[in-house]
Amino acid sequence: MTTDTPARLLHLLSLLQTPREWPGSELSERLRVSRRTVRRDIDRLRELGYPVQATMGTDGGYRLVAGKAMPPLVLDDEEAVAIAVGLRAGAGHAVEGIEEASVRALAKLEQVLPSRLRRQVSTLQAATIPLTSGDGATIDPRTLTVMAGAATGQERLRFAYHSGDGSRSRRLVEPHRLVSTGRRWYLVAYDLDRDAWRTFRVDRVSEPFATGARFTPRGLPGGDAAEFIRHSMNRLQPRYRVVATFDAPAEFVAARLPGSLGTPEPVEGDDSRCRLDVTATDSVEWLGLRLALVDCEFTVSEPRELVDYLAGLGGRLSRATAPREQP
Repeated sequence: MTTDTPARLLHLLSLLQTPREWPGSELSERLRVSRRTVRRDIDRLRELGYPVQATMGTDGGYRLVAGKAMPPLVLDDEEAVAIAVGLRAGAGHAVEGIEEASVRALAKLEQVLPSRLRRQVSTLQAATIPLTSGDGATIDPRTLTVMAGAATGQERLRFAYHSGDGSRSRRLVEPHRLVSTGRRWYLVAYDLDRDAWRTFRVDRVSEPFATGARFTPRGLPGGDAAEFIRHSMNRLQPRYRVVATFDAPAEFVAARLPGSLGTPEPVEGDDSRCRLDVTATDSVEWLGLRLALVDCEFTVSEPRELVDYLAGLGGRLSRATAPREQP
């Protein structure tokens, strides 16, 4: 008979989380306790918030049903590894709408994973290569979870950082919030060496670790991390008005453009063509390639930098396919 009540309750909960109904006699046999003990353990789980439903009958049965709130889950080793790998994929390759939730959940899960399971997760992650669109930077999920944990726990964070101009530095910051723009991750933090609020591209961060030194959170200017990132990007990056006309219907073009570039509108009087008129802060190289990937004829009238880039790109592509003279 199992005398360790906490261990028995965890075993019972693990069984009930399987989507089936368990006869009381089978639970009694699995747990090696009396049916009366099973009934008492079921009552304990209900007191802890687990909605266990009982059915009447000669043998009686129990099953876990959906409740109003989600109590803690009990996962076996394979389930925990599978969930951690899935969360790492969602966090490391910005999937619109779930990336920030993935980081929060991953930080909580990896905090309680035994070291042997963390090694399994890392091994599986290293042995697989995701097929992504290439529009955004790939991030080591561990970098995100370390940052998220430091921000949540209000611990000072150290990391190595390389700027866009190639310069390298070591930073000591008070992390405030991680923000995903869909293509990139940014950290909003108070830089202690520069005595100012800063934004950091997470794909340029390496060797992050929480120092363990606690801090009292400061008031972020404006109070909104996403707006702070937006303001920083607009201040540091050039803004372009992009005007392009496509020889294809608006629905066709919209399905092949990222949402950040807005929605093309049909050309008046000609539903077979559409026009894109949007303000963008992306590089002209990225803009040019994204427009070309729509895979139809198009003409760009603004900005001049994009027109010049596409002219040069077109020449290079033409030369790349021209027959070469034999030596």
